[in-house]
This record gives sequence, structure tokens and C-alpha cells, in this order.
Amino acid sequence: MSRIAGRVPARAAVPDNAPDAAWDRPWDVVVIGGGNAALVSALSATDAGARVLLLERAPAVYRGGNSRHTRNIRCAHGAADGYVTGAYPRAELRRDLDGVGTGPSDEALADLTIAESETVPAWMAAHGARWQPALRGTLGLARTNRFFLGGGKALVNSYYRTAARAGITVRYDACAADLEWSGDGKSVTALRVDTPAGRRRVAAKAVVAASGGFEANIDWLARYWGDAARNYLIRGPRYNDGTVLDLLLRAGAAQMGEERGFHAVAIDARSPQYDGGIATRLDSIPFGIVVNADGRRFYDDGEDIWPKRYAIWGGNLARQPGQIGFALWDEKVNGSFLPPMYGAYRGTSLATLAGQLGLDAGAVTRTVEEFNAAVDRGPGGEFTMAGKDGRRTEGIDPPKSNWAQRIDTPPFYGVPMRPGITFTYLGVGVTDKARVRSDGGGTLGNVFAAGEIMSGNILSSGYLAGFGMTIGTVWGRIAGLEAARHALR
Repeated sequence: MSRIAGRVPARAAVPDNAPDAAWDRPWDVVVIGGGNAALVSALSATDAGARVLLLERAPAVYRGGNSRHTRNIRCAHGAADGYVTGAYPRAELRRDLDGVGTGPSDEALADLTIAESETVPAWMAAHGARWQPALRGTLGLARTNRFFLGGGKALVNSYYRTAARAGITVRYDACAADLEWSGDGKSVTALRVDTPAGRRRVAAKAVVAASGGFEANIDWLARYWGDAARNYLIRGPRYNDGTVLDLLLRAGAAQMGEERGFHAVAIDARSPQYDGGIATRLDSIPFGIVVNADGRRFYDDGEDIWPKRYAIWGGNLARQPGQIGFALWDEKVNGSFLPPMYGAYRGTSLATLAGQLGLDAGAVTRTVEEFNAAVDRGPGGEFTMAGKDGRRTEGIDPPKSNWAQRIDTPPFYGVPMRPGITFTYLGVGVTDKARVRSDGGGTLGNVFAAGEIMSGNILSSGYLAGFGMTIGTVWGRIAGLEAARHALR
């Protein structure tokens, strides 16, 4: 049995009633989830000839999970086209993946993901995705990532329209609350689904779990992070509470991924508890410095180019007192990055700005003075965000390895930041056919997984921009196809 069994609170019993033909027929494949990985799974299974039911826990207006808040996908490709500006070979993508965190959790599955990513854009376009020309911005992704026309919400809506044309049945407000297992405990025979009209039972020959992680379950996060988790903000929907993950682990699925692992970024501390999305992310960090509640720097704010380091800042903030930090910059760089969604605090002096942020004015002033002196001792050179510019500090800990310049031109600006959790890495182990592995060896015969619920097979402690969508799409294709093959054999 899983060590984390029972962490999702039990729901009150819901009566079995309310007629709906979708519940009365056996399905070849039932897909649990309504975001990118789930939709790709459903479309892939349908392409293979299966009859598919998709269960989206959210109401229709909020369908799509975290995928609603995405902008792009990272795939290996051999040449520039109208949507990427240059080649991005498999080997380079693998080096980039190795360079974040501690590298891939499973080397073979990481390589499979990268290899399959080459055919992803064509598959997506054939199923309704539309692209826009490469964007410029602080993440600098024009060569490596392909952007969705209209963003993730438009992509999700396109997939749902394609699903409707393909004959896929979708039920919203449909929470997979329990799983019925065969006598040997190795296969799912039916699902118990909570709906607004009551609890329903639906039989399935194969199941794809593509329902995300447990980031919205603060109590679950607190098992690993303690009371610090109470200060986290969740970038996506409140529905990602790990219900299906918990069901699978309690049933004996193999556990994969770091318990404390997550994709988290620095977001505006004034953001809502849930569903603030991509607009709340802050991109000012390389342009200035970051201090904690004591007014002190605590990490290299210029360690590497922003696409490779923006995703470590959620964890950095999670380990600070009160799980809060403050980005500071001056007039020289103001306007060089996307402005904070809720605006920035502004002061004619550092002391004035510190007061607005609730920080000790003396501590902030000393920190900036020490930083400026360390910049003066550094090598100098041209300041450029086109790449690592080597403008570093000298004689200060922590250093700033690139983009170090004095903070000395008023007015001064600042924004409070908290960890914004996108998704968690703890999930179920899978084979190269996306079958969920059993913790006792072998597999759960007819259960497959795709997306965040199995991302811990690929990701360990770091993240690459756009790679979550890569995992969801690659493994959604595999899971849907293999589930259909299992059901139709």
C-alpha cells in the first residue's frame, strides 16, 4: 500500500440517480481529466477506434485545468519555420533538461519524451491547434518553443471542438470519486463518479488517469512542507486536489517523483489563492535583486538565463521566512520586462519603498549599498539580456553572476512575491507504454496515465518552460493509443 493513502478526505455519499445514457453503457476508454493530457488521450484513443468518455471535474466554463494558463510547448525540431526561429536538436533539449534541477528521474522515459516531441506539432495541428509567430520576451523562447495562437485557453477550446466532431462524450462537473477493481486488484472494472445530479457508476475496459497533481490540496502539501504550505498560492484550479492520484496509490500503484517536488515560480503575493494563472508571474528578478522579509538577499539573482532559472524561484521563496520575498529594481530597467499584474510599489528613496513593502528601511538600504559596492568591484561590461553577460558582483554572498548593475537611479520599485505552485511531481510510475506500474512489480493491467499525474517519471526538481505541455502531449498520445489497443483487443 502507498505511504500516502487516505490523504484526500472522503466525500459524503451521493445517491445513485439521475438518468443519463452516458452512464448506462460500457465504454472502451474512460479518460479522467479535462486538460491537455486528457484531451490528447481521448483524441488518440478515438483515432485508434475506441469509444471514449471524458470526465472533466470542473464546470464547462473552467474546463482545461492548468492547460488554460499555458502559452507554448517545447519540442525538438530540425529547422526554423514560421513559428520557431531556429533548429533545436534532441541532444540540446536533453542537455537543457539535464541542466535544470537534478536532471530526469528516468533517463529512458526522458529520452522517449524528447524523441516523440518531434512529431507533436504536426499531430497538434491536425487536431485543431493553431500557432502564432515566435514571441519576444523575458523568457527568450523564440527558437525552442512554439506558441499557441490565443494561448492555452484557445488550444483547449480547439481540442474540445475536435473532440465533439470525433464523437467523444464529455461530462462536466464529473468527479471520479472511486474506482472498482477486479477480484485480483489488478484492473479497474468501473468508476464511481460524483455529478451534480448524483453519484453514477460507469463501466470501462480501460482507464486513462490524466487528472493532474495534488497542488491544490494544501493539507497534502503540508505533509512535506509543514505550515509553510499555508502561504503558497496555486496558479491553477482548485480541482487539482489529487483525488485520482490518491485512489491509485492506495490501490497499490508505484509511487514516482519527489514528495516535495513541484513546478513553482515567483508570483505576485497579491494574487488570488487559486487560478491566478500565468498573468501573476513576475519576470523582474534578473533585472534587480530579491530580498527576504529581513531585507537580505538570499540567492544568486543572475545565475543563468531566465528560461532555465525562473522555475526555481518558487522553491527559493518557499524556503524563506514567511514564504515571501521582494523584487527590487530601479528606473534604469523599469519597463524592460512584463509589468506586474497589480502594479509595482514606487518610492523616491529606498527607505520610502521599504516602508511601503513593510520592510526595515535600514536593512534594505544596507543590502543595496553592499550590492552596489560588489557591482563596482566586478568586471563591468555591457548589460544585455540576450544571454549571460558576465556582469557579476565580487566579494558578496550570495553573488549575482550576470546582469549585475547598480541600483541607484530613483524612483525605486518593488513587488512582494510568494511561491506560485503550478503542479506537483509526486505521481504514479509508468512503463514506456504509459501503463501504471504496481508497487509490487508488474502493472495495473488496464490503467494508463498521462500528464502531471506521471510527470515525476520525467521531472525531478527542476523545470523547463513549456515542457509540461510536452509531457502531457507525448504521454497523452501514448496513453490514449495503448488504452484503445487494450480495450479493442
